[in-house]
Amino acid sequence: MHSTACLARMSNSLLVTRLQIFARGSRAVSRRYASNVVSELPTSPSTRYLKPIYDFSAHTQSSATKNTIALGDEYLLPVYARPPFVLSHGRGSWVWDADGRKFLDFSAGIAVNALGHADPGVSEVLQQQSSTLLHTSNVYYNEWAPKLAELLVTLTVKEGGLGYAVGGTSPSSSAAKQGAKVFFSNSGTEANEGALKIARKVGKDRWAAATGGKADDPSCPKTRIVCFENSFHGRSMGALSVTSTEKYQIPFRPLIPGVSVGKLNDMECLHRLINDDTCAVIVEPIQGEGGATAATEEWLRALRKRCDATGTVMIFDEIQCGLYRSGNLWAHSTLPIDCHPDIITMAKPLANGYPIGAVLLRDTIASTMTPGTHGTTFGGSPTACAVGHHVLNRLSDRVFVTHMREMSVYLNSRLEVLPKWFSAILQPHVRGRGFIRGLGFKDVSHPGEVVQLARERGVFLLTAGKDAVRLVPSLNVNKEEVDTAMDVLEGCLSSLRSS
Repeated sequence: MHSTACLARMSNSLLVTRLQIFARGSRAVSRRYASNVVSELPTSPSTRYLKPIYDFSAHTQSSATKNTIALGDEYLLPVYARPPFVLSHGRGSWVWDADGRKFLDFSAGIAVNALGHADPGVSEVLQQQSSTLLHTSNVYYNEWAPKLAELLVTLTVKEGGLGYAVGGTSPSSSAAKQGAKVFFSNSGTEANEGALKIARKVGKDRWAAATGGKADDPSCPKTRIVCFENSFHGRSMGALSVTSTEKYQIPFRPLIPGVSVGKLNDMECLHRLINDDTCAVIVEPIQGEGGATAATEEWLRALRKRCDATGTVMIFDEIQCGLYRSGNLWAHSTLPIDCHPDIITMAKPLANGYPIGAVLLRDTIASTMTPGTHGTTFGGSPTACAVGHHVLNRLSDRVFVTHMREMSVYLNSRLEVLPKWFSAILQPHVRGRGFIRGLGFKDVSHPGEVVQLARERGVFLLTAGKDAVRLVPSLNVNKEEVDTAMDVLEGCLSSLRSS
C-alpha cells in the first residue's frame, strides 16, 4: 500500500509539473506574440547581403572541426553530401557551428523543429519523462500514448480533417459515429509503410466481401497502389516504391510491383490509373521534396470521388505539410469533406525533433486491424508521446496559431514580389502556403547555387525537386527573422542575376 501511494503521489506530481511547463509556455507565447504585425514593405531588393559573410574553405576550419569531419568520413556511411562545418548548438531559429559562426535556420531540420532549437519546454519534458519511464515496448500500456492519440483525434474533430468539417460534428453525423484511431511509429517513412499495409489489407477485405472469396486468397487482384510524380514518401522499400523520383529508385530496382504513377492535378489520369484492382492511393496535399506544389481542391475532390467509386483507400501524406505548417492543423483541414482522406500520415514536427511518426485513420479503415497485424518496438514510447503531447498542445494554442498565420502572411508578402523583381531568374508564381513555400527557378542549376549562397550569408535554405528553393522555418519564427531571411535571399538572387 505504501509503495502504491508513493507511486500515485509521484504520478500526480509529474502531471502537475507537466501542466506547469505547458502553462509557462502558454504565458511566454502570449507575451511574445502580443502585438500584430505592422510593417512597411520594401520597394526594391535588399542590398545588405550582396557579398558572403562566411568562408568555408579548409583553411578557416579549426582543428576540432577538421577532426570531426575526418572522423565522420572514416566511420559514417557516405550517403550525405554535407557542407564543411560542424553544428554545435542552437536556440530558437538560430544555430551555431563549432567555429562560432551563427546561422538563421529556415530549414528547421527539414521542417521538423516547429518550436525551434533547444526549446526549454521540450527539454524539460524530455528530462522529466526520460528519468521516469523511457521505454516500455507496446506489450504494455503507457500513460502518454493514449493521451497523444486522443489529442490528435479531438483536434482533428475540432479543426477539420479526415472527414470532419471545421468546428467539429454533431453526435448524429456519420463522421462523429465513425471515430478515428492512431498508430504510432518512429518516423514518417514507417508511418507511410503502415498506411500502405493497412490499405492493402482493407483492399483484400473489400474484394472478399464483394466476391465471396477469402481475403487471404493469393489470387486477390485488389493490391495495386497509385502515387504521383515528384512525390516523396520515404526510402524504405515500400515507401520508396511510391516515391516516383528516378534518382532515388534506380539503384534499388526492382521495387514493389503493382505501382502506377500519375501526375498531380491531372484530372484525366484518375480514371485510367484507379480501378477496381486499386487498394490505395497515396498523395501529399502539398508536395515537400517535390517542389512545394499544392494539389487543387477540384482535383482532390475528383480523386476522392474516384476512390469511393472503386473502393480504394485514400492516404494523405502530411508528414511535411501537416501539423500547422500550412497554417491549419492539416493541409486539407479547411477543404470540404468530399476532399478528405481515409488515412493521414504525420511525423516531422510532432515531437520537435524527437523521433516519432503516426498514422491517423477512420474507424471504418481501422476495423480491419487486429492484434498481431502490425506493430513496432519503439513506436509510441512514453518519452516520444509525452514530448509529442507537449508540442502539439503548444502548436494548437490559439495565440500561437494566430501569430504563425500573421508571420506566414508577412513572409508571403515578401516572397510574392520576388518573381517581379527577378523575372529573368524565377518562375512567375510562389508555391505552397503557410510556412511551406517554394520559389521555382527557370534554370534548374540555380536552386542548389542559391542554397549555397544563402549559407555563405548565414541562412539555411533547402532545395525542392529539380527547380525550386524551399523555405520551411520554425513555426514560431518572428518578423525580424523573416526579414533577415528575405534580405539574404534577395542578396543571393541579385548576386545570381549579376553573375
